[in-house]
Amino acid sequence: MATTTSHKVLIESFWAQEGMALRVKQAALVIAGILFLTLAAKIKVPVWPSPVPITLGTFAVLTIGAAYGPRLGLTTILGYMIIGALGFDIFAGNAAGELGLTYMMGGTGGYLVGYVLATLALGWVARQGYDRSVTGMAGGLLLGNALIYIPGLLWLAVLYGFDKPILQWGLTPFITGDIIKLALAALLVPALWKLVGKARG
Repeated sequence: MATTTSHKVLIESFWAQEGMALRVKQAALVIAGILFLTLAAKIKVPVWPSPVPITLGTFAVLTIGAAYGPRLGLTTILGYMIIGALGFDIFAGNAAGELGLTYMMGGTGGYLVGYVLATLALGWVARQGYDRSVTGMAGGLLLGNALIYIPGLLWLAVLYGFDKPILQWGLTPFITGDIIKLALAALLVPALWKLVGKARG
């Protein structure tokens, strides 16, 4: 009978492991994750030759998914979505200054759904232990990025029409920035695992 190996995710290698202390740690991580997502969404960096500055939102989503695992990662991203739905200015924002459900149901809506899917995917990747190598993490990040773009582009097409240049609106301007963010995340998480191994050694 086949068995599935389940590995610890990164945050499970630190601090409390059981009891009330574990619950406090998890609550603190969820709050820290939401703050990280909010800050990352607001940071805009111009990247030549793309006409669109990149935000670190997807970087935060993917790294939280890998570091937190599927359950805590999902709790964190859903907490982020709920706070945003209540009208707090925590998303990347747009020229119209829309907030809450109005913003979430606009052109960004599909990408926000993709954030949830990507968080789960990276959590699963981490549970399999693939996040401990650069190649394994890179593969997981490509999967996560695809899960962000597929619902994002489909939602844009539903809103504005399948005859519109959806790829030019919602994909190609972000490719350069995504390559940079995926490379950073693919290097960061395995590097943190190496530090964990050295600390234990």
